[in-house]
Amino acid sequence: MARQTRSNDWGFPRWRGYGSTREASQVRLCDRHGCTEPGDRPAPKAPNKPDRWLFCERHAAEYNKNWNYFQGLSKEEQAAREAEEARDASAFGQAKHYGWGGAGDGSRSRDEMRALDVLEVEVDAGFEEIKQAYRRLAKANHPDVAGDDPDAAQRFRAAHAAYDVLRKVEERRGSLSD
Repeated sequence: MARQTRSNDWGFPRWRGYGSTREASQVRLCDRHGCTEPGDRPAPKAPNKPDRWLFCERHAAEYNKNWNYFQGLSKEEQAAREAEEARDASAFGQAKHYGWGGAGDGSRSRDEMRALDVLEVEVDAGFEEIKQAYRRLAKANHPDVAGDDPDAAQRFRAAHAAYDVLRKVEERRGSLSD
């Protein structure tokens, strides 16, 4: 009788995930002498060299505490490296047109920013200011007050929609309790 050499990994469904094996995975330990934690934080061995140590989080923090990034470079080389890194990081500034890169402190979405603009309040306005601005605009543009002005009715609807957006956000944050 022939010995079976086939594994469970053929056909459908696969019994194990792709890339999984029966062997234990290899874990590189921290390069600090005597440390038994996994070394998953790379740190340069020398300035301007590609060689890296692999430390655990605690030893990487200790190693990087006294690290001088510009050590061994002349003033011109330091300025060139700083300019190159500023150029490479400028892509983040170019992405301001996306919702997460907009104005404010980064905690508001694009829809919230539009709603604040409709209500004519500052970006860092609190919910009480938002509520007061909404009431002011609603009183000024309410169809009963403005009469047959179609622009006023449109402004009233826009203010109500903007307030509704900001109120729902405040409810999700859990700080609205009325």
